[in-house]
Amino acid sequence: MERYPFAHDPTLPFIPQVGEWVADVFYDILPEAGFEVRDEQIYMAFQLERAFAEKRTIFAEAGVGTGKTLVYLLYAVCYARFMRKPAVIACADESLIEQLVKPEGDIAKLAKHLGLAIDARLGKSPDQYVCLNKLDHARTQDEGDGLLFEELYEGLPDFVRSYEAMQTFHAYGDRKNYPQLSDGEWNKINWDSFQDCFVCAKRHRCGQTLSRDHYRKSADLIICSHDFYMEHVWTYEGRKREGQLPLLPDHCAVVFDEGHLLESAAQKALTYKLKHAVFEEVITRLLQGEIRESLAMLVDEAILQSEAMFEVLEGLCIAIPGSDRKRVEWNERLLKEVRRFRKVLDEIEEELVFEGGLFTLSEYQLRIVEEHLEMMQIALSLLEKPETLICWATESESGLALAIMPRTVKEVLQERVFGSPMPIVFSSATLSVDESFGYVAESLGIADYLSFSVASPYDYENSMQAVAPKWPSGVTLADKMAAAVKLLERTEGRALILFPSKDELQQFKRELVSYPACAGLRFRFEGDGEISHLIASFQEDEPSILCAVSLWEGLDVPGPSLSNVIVWSLPFPPQDPVFMAKRSAAASPYDEVDLPYMLLRLRQGIGRLIRSRGDSGYVAILSEEGNGLQASRTHIESVMPQGVKLQEALV
Repeated sequence: MERYPFAHDPTLPFIPQVGEWVADVFYDILPEAGFEVRDEQIYMAFQLERAFAEKRTIFAEAGVGTGKTLVYLLYAVCYARFMRKPAVIACADESLIEQLVKPEGDIAKLAKHLGLAIDARLGKSPDQYVCLNKLDHARTQDEGDGLLFEELYEGLPDFVRSYEAMQTFHAYGDRKNYPQLSDGEWNKINWDSFQDCFVCAKRHRCGQTLSRDHYRKSADLIICSHDFYMEHVWTYEGRKREGQLPLLPDHCAVVFDEGHLLESAAQKALTYKLKHAVFEEVITRLLQGEIRESLAMLVDEAILQSEAMFEVLEGLCIAIPGSDRKRVEWNERLLKEVRRFRKVLDEIEEELVFEGGLFTLSEYQLRIVEEHLEMMQIALSLLEKPETLICWATESESGLALAIMPRTVKEVLQERVFGSPMPIVFSSATLSVDESFGYVAESLGIADYLSFSVASPYDYENSMQAVAPKWPSGVTLADKMAAAVKLLERTEGRALILFPSKDELQQFKRELVSYPACAGLRFRFEGDGEISHLIASFQEDEPSILCAVSLWEGLDVPGPSLSNVIVWSLPFPPQDPVFMAKRSAAASPYDEVDLPYMLLRLRQGIGRLIRSRGDSGYVAILSEEGNGLQASRTHIESVMPQGVKLQEALV
């Protein structure tokens, strides 16, 4: 295979040569294959040429139908081959990854029409794989689903259940391979952050481990989620200290598709999670060796102090309606327990320095314990300055878990991501608010960047009708259900209903049984199965209806299968500790936090309707917030595509 898809002259700068070839692709090669020439696409190509040539960050805001994905893929593949390192395409979530790599997706299109053999491999997040330890527990301890998980276990590759040396093996256990499992069932057997992979006896037979060996060898592209990329950034130094390979190999460029969502992924990756049961399991490993009595007594004291701290914490947790996160009311008593716990951990760390010199403990086990203690010390030390962080607690079968998240991620991102001399592309149809990129750039700490914005080439004025009903005396659930049923009857299904929260989706699902007009309609609900399988089924079953919480971005279903987008409520940020903290730090919480978040997400949701020139249909916003206040309605009108008027009733 030729290294480059064009005749490369090594005596001339490389990126301008890529630009000339890209121009040929969009002006000549793809039009000959039936693609249309898009001026917006060519404009974007010239803008990205500068970002790659100067190794700079660029905000590339391009509307639906501009073909932005094809542009960044062409530059990423060529640049990867020039640098002899893969480029990373980081998508907002796993469903967007599937959209990119599906058989009819953009990578497949380029490979087919340009005769390119593109080496694109998936680097999925750990929670997208079966955890063999959790599976063993579920199939033996779960009375309700034990048989289901036993059948799943029997379907694993033979080498998983064998203790013999592996002769042939392959990756397995991907969430996509189990479309029949609901999210609740999957969460019983998938990896989670409290699993200790470093000392797992099954790690070398684990599907997650085997998948990493595969995607690390990609020559062109590694496709992953924002969460996974930020996890790589955050764990990079720690994994090297532990003798582990970083999650991602050395790479030459990064594209953040739907880049306006990166901040939340960064915060999630930088979150410390503490749980008493995990700490006790880790610290008691020290008791397996021949240790001095003084250290053994400190281990027992640490376990008791951890229990005491979490007991006080449990009494200070306040439930938040509509959220599984509990707010923590910090007081001096809890801070005293934290300080006592830290003091015991300090003493253990001092003892371990001496113990390590005696060589009575396994060096590997000792390193794991030391890394865990260091992580806990960092996390607990942050609690001394509560104004710099966000905390919450969650309940599970194994006890209370405390999450500690930095209030801002700017410093880490500046140092470990944007401080690197490489091209970084933020791509989305919605990166700006009121024609400014400041909201996204400021939240990520990006001071120096290139930017451009191009509108969609589609004729929205003649292909989209938009309505936000005005309710005469306030809106009730019955009002919204009646309006939704009427809209669904109008298009005979063929609809996407977007909900801001899981609770609202479940409420809608429960209410449906009371509406006979919906009895003959086929509904699919996010959470009832693997998301890419639900999307494919929705697209293939034209009259069906897809109800979702996470598909405001990225869903690409052209054609009549999606002729109706119903926004159940305006997607304001949730009332959880993260956004509560953001609001408390803002001079004008509504204008600085709530409104920009809602408008960006609403623009994305509206963008699900028209995905090709032949598409047409309706967008309905069934939200009291947009109808009772004229100011809110004005904001909603401002994000409508050009030429689309927001009506009070469909005509």
